[in-house]
Amino acid sequence: MLDSRKEARDPGAAAVLPPHMTRRASGSPDAVDLILEQWKRELPALDASPMEVLGRLHRSFLRYQGLLSDLFDCFDLNMASFDVLAALRRSGPPYRCTAGELADISLVTTGGITLRLDRLEKAGLVTRERDPGDRRVVHARLTDRGIEIAEVVAVAHFANEERMLAELTGAERRQLGRLLGKLERSLETAERTPPDPGAAAAAIRPGRKTAPHSVSER
Repeated sequence: MLDSRKEARDPGAAAVLPPHMTRRASGSPDAVDLILEQWKRELPALDASPMEVLGRLHRSFLRYQGLLSDLFDCFDLNMASFDVLAALRRSGPPYRCTAGELADISLVTTGGITLRLDRLEKAGLVTRERDPGDRRVVHARLTDRGIEIAEVVAVAHFANEERMLAELTGAERRQLGRLLGKLERSLETAERTPPDPGAAAAAIRPGRKTAPHSVSER
């Protein structure tokens, strides 16, 4: 199948957990608690409270990536390749989409999808075919083997994710899902609002007149 282990080391693929991210006893302070305590001691005027959410979200994502990678390695796939296979399988018969359609329903950009399709086609899981009505349009379609792999891996994948959420109740999962949806909307708003480093620096150093400069300028 796919020679995906090299790809799994590419930027954006599964990350290796830092040594300090070891399992802790339930209820005991974690690394985020300790970091917040240090900031409060060193810069009392600094509001580092966003790290309570985003720091833990980042740490959870690193663990999530690692757990996904462990599973997909068993099938000689990676997260991005499975995302494309799953999107094609979810589309229903005849299990085909253009690269643009895949970009709309998956987590990969159009350019990234082209690269994934090249590798999936080489592995015999996807084939490309031109639209008979418009030869300029190219569809990616799952082969019979691709359909089989997509279904087998999907079953294993969601069982793996169920295992990850084992310590959350159904009500907690639903609440967290709603909050994460709200967080994504907040991040979309932030993308439209450029940060103001000068105002941020003034908030914690009221007497400082000089504007902050980039590290590269030092």
